[in-house]
Amino acid sequence: MFLSIWGWGGLGVILFLVTFGPFAIFYLAFYVLCFVGGGFAVTLLFGKTNSEKYLERCEHSFLPASATGVPKALEEIKRENGSIKIDRRLTGSNIIDEPLQQVLQFALRDYIQYWYYTLSDDESFLLEVRQTIQNALIEFAIRSKEVDWQPYFTTRLVDGFATHLHVFRKAQPRTEDSRQKKDTSEELIETFFEVEVEMEKDVCRDLICTSTKDEEAFLRDLCEVLLYLLLPPGDFHNKNMRYFLREILAKGILLPLINQFSDPDYINQYIIWMIRDTNCNYEAFMNVIKLSDKVAELEAVRDKAAEELQYLRSLDTVGDDINTIKNQINSLLFVKKLCETRIQRLNSGKEVDTLKLATNFGKLCTIPLDSILVSNVALQFFMDYMQQTGGQAHLFFWLTVEGYRVTAQQQLEVLRSPQRDGKRQNNQTKGLLHVAAVGVYEQYLSEKASPRVHVDDNLVAKLAEKLNHEDPTPEIFDDIQRKVYDMMLKEERFYPSFRQNLLYVRMLAELDMLKDPSIRGSDDGDLGPISVVRTQ
Repeated sequence: MFLSIWGWGGLGVILFLVTFGPFAIFYLAFYVLCFVGGGFAVTLLFGKTNSEKYLERCEHSFLPASATGVPKALEEIKRENGSIKIDRRLTGSNIIDEPLQQVLQFALRDYIQYWYYTLSDDESFLLEVRQTIQNALIEFAIRSKEVDWQPYFTTRLVDGFATHLHVFRKAQPRTEDSRQKKDTSEELIETFFEVEVEMEKDVCRDLICTSTKDEEAFLRDLCEVLLYLLLPPGDFHNKNMRYFLREILAKGILLPLINQFSDPDYINQYIIWMIRDTNCNYEAFMNVIKLSDKVAELEAVRDKAAEELQYLRSLDTVGDDINTIKNQINSLLFVKKLCETRIQRLNSGKEVDTLKLATNFGKLCTIPLDSILVSNVALQFFMDYMQQTGGQAHLFFWLTVEGYRVTAQQQLEVLRSPQRDGKRQNNQTKGLLHVAAVGVYEQYLSEKASPRVHVDDNLVAKLAEKLNHEDPTPEIFDDIQRKVYDMMLKEERFYPSFRQNLLYVRMLAELDMLKDPSIRGSDDGDLGPISVVRTQ
């Protein structure tokens, strides 16, 4: 059976080849391909014909023909770029808005554009970032207008600066005994933060101030809070945008700004620039020399005076000029002698010995409180003591009232002079004085004041009544000011204890009043408003 199948099959192949030839199998494959290709061609022509007929029926449709993908996307991008407009108003004041816009433009140029243009030329991202920052600035301006800045600048900021200065002064003496043990700067930093912990109890900023990593982390947290307050919710919850702005603010703006303000050279150059066009008066210059404890600074002043003396003596002058030059030479000789005297005292340790010898408070001269309050040098020591005892509010109130009285007297004197628009000027001045008086009351005497000056409630009630129903006068605070002065003068924890404190001795040393005035030479100059009443 198997052989018959192969036999018949072979016979069929032989007959096929004999009949159609040896290339018949190739022709068969070609015919099959032609048949299939013809079928596809017929199908394509049929579909093309039907499609054209369908499109002809759709020509009258109201829907426009859609563009292809890439041209349509380009058209959309161009339309979006052309429609973006930025409102340049930030605070509502052109004087402030224009500089802010310049700062914003420089910040984008320095921190974003220099690397973004290497990735793309599309301006939409930069415009979105700029708009987001502008919205944050607008929100910041709105919130700033709602803040009561007067208590901050007159109380909290001053207290913070005074506390920092007091901690620094308190830390300096502790480093005197350990200067040979380690580097003075490192010892001073460690001692400073130890004193800060002692004074402020639970607050210590050593990690933020000494560790770069902790400082950057603190600035990031601060920027997070600012962005939460200033950014719209949609932008804040966008993590990429939030982290992007946070890093720019923290490491691109705040950290370099802090480093610049912490550079002593920058601070010195800025101070020199500020006082370059201001002449220092004689009294201030003499006080700086008398109170300086830096031998190098005194030697520099002495050498400069000697150089100027040599120049003046080399001049060949006649007539009236010679008298002027003689006066200048005498003044420079006095400055040179004062510097040499101060240098000799510092090198011999006389200042320290004087403080040790003056610990017997019974032999110290007494400076009245009213003289202390009008002397800049003495007032600084008394202010430090009042901060230690918690009475700084009393002293600041007394000084603020003094400033208010002087300002009010000057403004009222101007009102008494002839004015073209006298009525309008009168109303404006009285309004400003009333605002200033209410500010003093709210800051020191009201129930919301912190810290509050506690005086007789009747006096405070009378003052509130006057502020509500009467025009402010320079003497409106006189009764309470006298009461506060009596408190500072008579209460044991204030002026009486100050006279028994080491700060009082240091004050006398700075004023050069520890020795007997009868043997004090005239080279020390005037002591200003300080007057000695008696010897205890």
